[in-house]
Amino acid sequence: MKIEIKEVKTKRELREFVKFNIKLYKGNPYHVPTLIDEEMMTLSKDKNPSFEDCEAVYYLAYKNGKTVGRIAGIIVHRSNMIWKQKYARFGFVDFIDDNEVVDALFDSVTAWAREKGMTALHGPLGFTDLDHEGMLIEGFDLLSTMATIYNYPYYPEHMERMGFRKDQDWNEYKIYIPDKIPEKHQRIGNIVKQKYGLKVMKFKKRKEIWPYADKIFKTLNEAYSHLYGFTPLTQKQIEYYVNMYIPMLRLNLITVIIRESDDAVAGFGISLPNLSRAMQKAKGTMLPFGFIHLLKALYSKPKVIDLYLIGVLPEYRNKGVNALLFNDLIPEYIRVGTKYAESNPELVTNNAVQAQWDYFELEHHKTRRAFIKQI
Repeated sequence: MKIEIKEVKTKRELREFVKFNIKLYKGNPYHVPTLIDEEMMTLSKDKNPSFEDCEAVYYLAYKNGKTVGRIAGIIVHRSNMIWKQKYARFGFVDFIDDNEVVDALFDSVTAWAREKGMTALHGPLGFTDLDHEGMLIEGFDLLSTMATIYNYPYYPEHMERMGFRKDQDWNEYKIYIPDKIPEKHQRIGNIVKQKYGLKVMKFKKRKEIWPYADKIFKTLNEAYSHLYGFTPLTQKQIEYYVNMYIPMLRLNLITVIIRESDDAVAGFGISLPNLSRAMQKAKGTMLPFGFIHLLKALYSKPKVIDLYLIGVLPEYRNKGVNALLFNDLIPEYIRVGTKYAESNPELVTNNAVQAQWDYFELEHHKTRRAFIKQI
């Protein structure tokens, strides 16, 4: 039967595009559904400020009248300018295990990218580094996290069959929470705090963090600037993410390090209770009961913590600020009974972030990959 590829044009088709992922993985014990309305917002040209700089196209694949695949093509012009390349991204990609379906989806995005003058296609990537990225290649029998993609094992097999090759890998770790702060961490943290005039900030009320929200994302821009494919967030993007994420944070699991001389954010650590099971119960929607599952998990005593974002200004990199962050967070993890933390994806080339786990027991349990193909 011929595969039909249709470009998404209407809001109804966009909702079908978003919901296909949930439909494809229904009953899968490892997949964590996204919130439908949140992904709709990400993909909507009139809602996501990334479209000031980006172009995107979305395709659905049909076979025998059934939806069998989806894919987005994305061009981030500022990224291409910064990294001096002409790359299109593919993302939000899902498909049944069928060569014809997969080829038709990727042929459509490839043709679109060529028409736009691009020379390569890579992904899975999103509009920014805060979108899901990296195709799972190891760890298919493990529960995913809210911040990551889950995919069936046949996905990377199709990528290799089509001639895509490895562009970059990310590792994920289980980091076991120690019984107490490692002595070396404690010593380094005290030295760093005095030497650089740093102060640990904690927040009891949400209104207390708002003055630092913008600064946190600006520190993120500087901290991540050297990493694979990173494009600094614009002011409008920062405001978009601040309004999206700050209301859902759990304040006792956030640590911000400020420089006392000018109140700049020298480093930050944002962690959350693992919400994977709650997201599965919500099934992509907040209503009627999804929000109850999420609130219950957010304010539970979590056995698992997700390390969502950690960033340190380049001038303090490898100088012990990470120790200062974990000196504050570890006692909080112990207090709530956390057994281990999920690192979420870390670039294998990012030696600095991996070095911070030297004094912890850890287990490398998942790997994901960005693929690339010249077009």
